[in-house]
Amino acid sequence: MTPDRKPVIGATPRVVKSEQEWRAQLSPREYAVLREAGTEPPFTGEYTDTETTGVYLCRACGAELFRSDTKFASHCGWPSFYDPADSDAVLLREDRSMGMHRVEVLCASCHSHLGHVFTGEGYDIPTDQRYCINSIALKLAPADQR
Repeated sequence: MTPDRKPVIGATPRVVKSEQEWRAQLSPREYAVLREAGTEPPFTGEYTDTETTGVYLCRACGAELFRSDTKFASHCGWPSFYDPADSDAVLLREDRSMGMHRVEVLCASCHSHLGHVFTGEGYDIPTDQRYCINSIALKLAPADQR
């Protein structure tokens, strides 16, 4: 935990693995984003422009995070959603890394880093919140395969 990321108070992950187990399960790029709070380059992720109907799962633990009906075209370079799958799907914590003040989005199940949430950007969406999520943190389960 870096000093610019506050701990998640009162939240215990349901999926607990050692860092060695995470490294064995995830590719180096997945590990860098999910476990070390990295960011994939903009406009490079597999789900940035995807319009497939389905559910987006955490790539690390398989928990349901977002649904395709809340995904929208923000043109920011990463998949954007205006609402998590349910109120318990993600956790939010203050992030002051890189000299910025942001709100980090974590998988509630395994506490893996997903991205950040931004408010008040003026998008015509129901919640006025843009969950800017790394594609590499997600796995799409298409509706026709569920």
